[in-house]
Amino acid sequence: MKNLLLGLVFLLSINSFAQSDSIFIRNIYDEALERGEAYENLRSLCKDVGARITGSAEAEMAVKWGEKLLKSYHFDKVYLQEIQVPHWERGTKEAAWIEDEQGNIYKLKVMALGMSVGTNGLLTGEVIQFDDMEALQEADPSTIKDKIVFLNDAFNQKYIRTFQAYGACYPQRGAGAAEAGKLGAKAVVIRSLASSNDDHPHTGTLRYDSVGVRIPAAAMSTNDANVLANWIKKGKVTLRLEMDCKTLPDVTSYNVIAEITGKDKKIITWGGHLDSWDVGEGAHDDGAGIAHSIEALRLLKKMNYKPQHTLRCVLFMNEENGNMGGKTYAKWCKENKENHIVAIESDRGGFLPTGFDVRGTEEQVKFVQQFKNLLYDFHLFKFGAGYGGVDIGPLMDEYPDMMQLGMTINSQRYFDYHHSEADVFESVNKRELELGAAAMATMIYLLDKNIK
Repeated sequence: MKNLLLGLVFLLSINSFAQSDSIFIRNIYDEALERGEAYENLRSLCKDVGARITGSAEAEMAVKWGEKLLKSYHFDKVYLQEIQVPHWERGTKEAAWIEDEQGNIYKLKVMALGMSVGTNGLLTGEVIQFDDMEALQEADPSTIKDKIVFLNDAFNQKYIRTFQAYGACYPQRGAGAAEAGKLGAKAVVIRSLASSNDDHPHTGTLRYDSVGVRIPAAAMSTNDANVLANWIKKGKVTLRLEMDCKTLPDVTSYNVIAEITGKDKKIITWGGHLDSWDVGEGAHDDGAGIAHSIEALRLLKKMNYKPQHTLRCVLFMNEENGNMGGKTYAKWCKENKENHIVAIESDRGGFLPTGFDVRGTEEQVKFVQQFKNLLYDFHLFKFGAGYGGVDIGPLMDEYPDMMQLGMTINSQRYFDYHHSEADVFESVNKRELELGAAAMATMIYLLDKNIK
């Protein structure tokens, strides 16, 4: 803590930033907006590689894609870091129907949750609904045994920050199957974690309890969740579900890393995750973060910037269902006795950037807030305490004195696309993506110059 706090230049006032800083930042934005390569790189990742679930052929091709692209920019170093990652496959397309007491049927739009077990054929059971995880946990097990649990916790539309609504609903996806399995349920179906009413099921990983029964788990579209809830109000509903997903042995994959060597041995890490779910194209989650991260390093090199500290861009693998890229990277850094002072992550979509959350001490938050006036004209105005990111999170365990930043974006539309078939290249705005890359490069520049 002492070394990093001493290194933060607290005595700087906003007025003391040199005019050259403003000019340099303006040049970053000019390059990104007029000659930027982030949008084309994102197009190539989405269209030439596709959806990139860990362990898949597409994930392997994404590693090759990333390594080739980074080498084409002639950074000081480009290399692969080997990791072991889980391998889960969705299998044949999921199918589900509901039937009421009059024999009416309705086909649901469903998608298996990541890491779920399959149904081993067509699974059938009466549906019992709970509006949130607390209601499930308080239920009498005898009312749940051999039934299919339906968790229908919707986004709280009153939250201005949609990530807050997502966090409140997340337990039904992350822990719903484990809790229902303990109570004797046959399976779990959940309302997709999405802010809008639409026809796209949204997947995402779950976590089984080590002592519980592993039961199948799927998400349905928000529109279908509304249909099912209305049917249940009228009487008994039976659900039929078939999923062919399975978990295979772990496989070898890689983080892809590029560096510009600094004058000292301290390191600033930033990145996004190269993997995505196996539906859509992973454009916002997290192709945009990959495009931001690569472009940030390219922009600084294009400016002929000579950093004080080593600047390291990491394309992490396996954020979605294990975070083995982030965990392995953090341990590797510590084992190699590296000195990490800052880490930054972009994993909130390709929408308009608004600033940076800071994970750290009150002094570290204040340090970043010194840049606020300098960056206001670039529409970056949010600089407060918050969350860094999943990939860089394990670094904090190894380097508790470091500072972490997460780039914030206008999140209002993010959960229309998140983990769904709608998350495709065409959903990303070119100019907003370029502004995100410029914001990332700018923050790296300011941190490198002002942390001694």
